[in-house]
Amino acid sequence: MTYRIERIGRTDTDWERLREVRLAQLLDTPMAFLETHGAALAHGDEEWHSRIRRVNEPGSVGLAAVHDGDDGDDGDDDGAGSGEWVGTMIGFTPEPGTALLVGVWVHPEHRGRERGVTDSMLDAIVAWARETGARRLLLTVHEDNARAAAFYRRRGFEPTGGTKPYPLDPAARELEMALPLA
Repeated sequence: MTYRIERIGRTDTDWERLREVRLAQLLDTPMAFLETHGAALAHGDEEWHSRIRRVNEPGSVGLAAVHDGDDGDDGDDDGAGSGEWVGTMIGFTPEPGTALLVGVWVHPEHRGRERGVTDSMLDAIVAWARETGARRLLLTVHEDNARAAAFYRRRGFEPTGGTKPYPLDPAARELEMALPLA
């Protein structure tokens, strides 16, 4: 299988693709996100356009993993707008020296170290974070999302000890993890 990582917002239809992926994310791993499927389904087109604009503001980046099919040759020189989005990662800089990773998801059929989709997206986010001057990359992971936490540990993230209530269920916790970038 062939994949490429591209910036979200390269085409006029990316808002539709983002909506489709977000709805799939919320059905697949609801604990990993801060909104419900029902709430996302109720958003109008302008909300999806707004999300595209936000990931393209200075200090932000939105990435999509795009599956091009088995041969990777779709006849499109730059690939923009072609292929199926099978994953996302979003980064932003809430304060100087710190980048935050959110919106992480890969479709179940495209998961696994052997495919390298999640690793490729994270490599691109780490490169972006370093370009912003960030000294660390932070994220939060739901305490029951062992699969995600194991991936982050494998990639060098360590728990900071910080926790906060999960907004959709305050009895559950989100655990903070950090990757030093220096």
